[in-house]
Amino acid sequence: MTEQAIKKRKRGTRDHFANTAESVTPATEASNFQIHINFGSYLKTLEILLHPSPICGSDYRRRGRMNTPKKRNFRIEAFKHRVEVDPKYAEKTWKVLEHAIHEIYNHNASGLSFEELYRNAYNMVLHKFGDKLYSGLVTTMAFHLKEISKSVEAAQGDLFLEELNKKWGEHNKALQMIRDILMYMDRTYVPTNNKTPVHELGLSLWREHIIHSENIRARLLNTLLEQMYKERTGEVINRGLMRNITKMLSDLGSSVYQEDFEKPFLEVSASFYSGESQQFIECCDCGEYLKKAERRLNEEMERVAHYLDPKSEPKITNVVEREMIANHMQRLVHMENSGLVNMLIDDKYEDMGRMYSLFRRVPIGLPTIRDVLTSHLREKGKQLVTDPERLRDPVDFVQRLLDEKDKHDKIISLAFNNDKTFLNALTSSFEYFINLSNRSPEFISLFVDDKLRKGLKGVSEEDVEIVLDKVMTLFRYLQEKDVFEKYYKQHLAKRLLSGKTISDDAERSLIVKLKTECGYQFTSKLEGMFTDMKTSQDTMQGFYASQHSDTGDGPALAVQVLTTGYWPTQPSAPCNLPAEILGVCEKFRAYYLGTHTGRRLSWQTNMGTADLKVTFGKNLKHELNVSTYQMCVLMLFNSADCLNYKEIELATEIPASDLKRCLQSLACVKGKNVLRKEPMSKDIAEEDAFYFNDKFTSKYYKVKIGTVAAQKDTEPETQETRQRVEEDRKPQVEAAIVRIMKSRRVLDHNNIVAEVTKQLQSRFLPNPVVIKKRIESLIEREFLERDKTDRKLYRYLACTTPWLQSLTPACENQNFIGHRNPPLPQPCVDVGHVDKMVHQSFPVGRGLFVLRHVSATIMQRAPRSNRPGQSTAKLSGRFD
Repeated sequence: MTEQAIKKRKRGTRDHFANTAESVTPATEASNFQIHINFGSYLKTLEILLHPSPICGSDYRRRGRMNTPKKRNFRIEAFKHRVEVDPKYAEKTWKVLEHAIHEIYNHNASGLSFEELYRNAYNMVLHKFGDKLYSGLVTTMAFHLKEISKSVEAAQGDLFLEELNKKWGEHNKALQMIRDILMYMDRTYVPTNNKTPVHELGLSLWREHIIHSENIRARLLNTLLEQMYKERTGEVINRGLMRNITKMLSDLGSSVYQEDFEKPFLEVSASFYSGESQQFIECCDCGEYLKKAERRLNEEMERVAHYLDPKSEPKITNVVEREMIANHMQRLVHMENSGLVNMLIDDKYEDMGRMYSLFRRVPIGLPTIRDVLTSHLREKGKQLVTDPERLRDPVDFVQRLLDEKDKHDKIISLAFNNDKTFLNALTSSFEYFINLSNRSPEFISLFVDDKLRKGLKGVSEEDVEIVLDKVMTLFRYLQEKDVFEKYYKQHLAKRLLSGKTISDDAERSLIVKLKTECGYQFTSKLEGMFTDMKTSQDTMQGFYASQHSDTGDGPALAVQVLTTGYWPTQPSAPCNLPAEILGVCEKFRAYYLGTHTGRRLSWQTNMGTADLKVTFGKNLKHELNVSTYQMCVLMLFNSADCLNYKEIELATEIPASDLKRCLQSLACVKGKNVLRKEPMSKDIAEEDAFYFNDKFTSKYYKVKIGTVAAQKDTEPETQETRQRVEEDRKPQVEAAIVRIMKSRRVLDHNNIVAEVTKQLQSRFLPNPVVIKKRIESLIEREFLERDKTDRKLYRYLACTTPWLQSLTPACENQNFIGHRNPPLPQPCVDVGHVDKMVHQSFPVGRGLFVLRHVSATIMQRAPRSNRPGQSTAKLSGRFD
């Protein structure tokens, strides 16, 4: 095809489109569609036909240029000549549209042609008559809304809301039809001229002429509030109608809902619940009041879910919480005979749980409950630990503490949702009142002693673990854990030496728990005690294996060899043992020292027992289990009928205090008085005389005399233990001071006290006065010095003397700061029970004591290199 032919075809194509656009009307194009479509789709299709895209001629152009070497794009230009419009066109077209709007509001829209109406509205906008169309729409809609307003105002009683809801529904339908007709105006004219869209315009006019009408606004609010009051007082209302009305207010804008309804609604609700709460609190107890408050709160949340805006829920619940809970919190928790304290005492878990769930909704609700709980716990605990009657029985004292702990644990679990703040309050309260008594560590140790001796006998392992875990809970509350360690070590030693423990597994389980809580150094010596018991068994087997031909008819002997560093040291005065056992004791000493070099043994006669076979009058025989001291006294009566106190003391050399207790148990205890005292009295005097009681009788063949059960220490023993604890704390405080100063080099007094307290609080709370004294001691020994300008500032002194340099680190690691020659622990040995019993008789005037079995205690002193507690590895880090 030639270039001239191509240009001719282009001109023909352009003329064809121009003539088509000029001669074809929208009605003609619309009539070309032979299918039926719905109204909305039709309007969109019509708009496409009225605005043909340049793409419409793409196929035609493509065919026209099929054989051209290069593809070119072209566009359809606007008409070059001006189209003349009928001057009355706008007025005529608007009359048609106005009539259609009237018909829509009058429910006669079925006869309208929406296609024609849309085309007319389109043409008005297209021909620049959008202002007339928009203003006419506003005027027409306002006219009909005024008529609707009159209709709503005329409705009476309950019909008011129904009429309003009905007219609102009709207005929305009419507004939808009008918006469809004026869709082109909504899309082009409205955004270009910054006008309100048709739908929003309809809502605005409804708000202005209906909702904000002088005769409707107040009436609508009062009617809504009246309906809600009826529902709150138990009447049934039309919730569907209420939902539609509140939805209408929300659709009109959040400001309409909030200002015209929500704000007054909240004010009226606050007044309602304020009066009701005052009425309830005057006539109900705390539990009943909480039930009513909970029910009201649930009702309001349900009301919001049914017919109010969801955003109103936090606001109305805040009103109920403020008026019914926050304003009466203090009165509720302290209400007489029904407040929180009474709930705690009477275990009212449901009421406490309800109080917790309600009070947690207000800002200071939970702290209020927590404060009352803490105050009650501290007061009750203080009464318990300061009651002299309770302190008489340590086991019952600790059991009551455990019962209180279990009770409040259950309360926090069931009622307070295991709230961590409440658990912390419980912990702080128990720490407060348990440490009010300086005997709490001793009593807890005695409780453990009682349980591991007999209290847990026959109990399953799971139950034993439960009891031990409860004990560990109380142990964690103690500030003076080192005091507990002292007592526990003494009681454990007595249990092991007397063989009274119910289970070695239970003993070891508790030690494992203590190790987990306090570290290896806390339990290293306790574990060493078990090691000594096992080693002693092997030693006795070796002894009897080597003496199988030389044992003769002497009494059987069982020895427990105990290392001093592990076992609690007790001063033991020498005692004259009967000649019957001196021989076998010397044999054991020779055997032990022959197999272990460099050790020194000392018999602990205050820690042993013996079994004696006795023949009383009428050939009545019994077997007595007595202490070593009692054995020494009774053996004297094999060669004498009567002995006075002075003679017994001279013959045995038993300390006076121990001898008097020994004679009291032998002569003054009913049912165990194998001796007779003259004159007869409870106290032992130096002038008293003692006789063998051949008239002694007992229904048991084996009689235990002087077996000491678990009981609290006497006052002198308590003071002595306290003094030992204070002495043990001094090197610990000094070690902590040196560790701190070595890392800081320079530090003021207050910071030293704070750091030392922080380091040692896991074992005890050091007294600031003690810390100050230890600092002075370290200054005297040139570990520290005061600053020359500031006397409250301390400096660490590095060691310069060679021998002191080698000594100082060891002393620091071993917690023996200040001791140029640190004291060395002393080993010990206990003479325990014997399996094989050998009988030997000694004739006495009217009685017969036969020594069957002796258990004794030996303290061993190991060589320096083998002593426990001397190596740096064992003691370093104990107080870290």
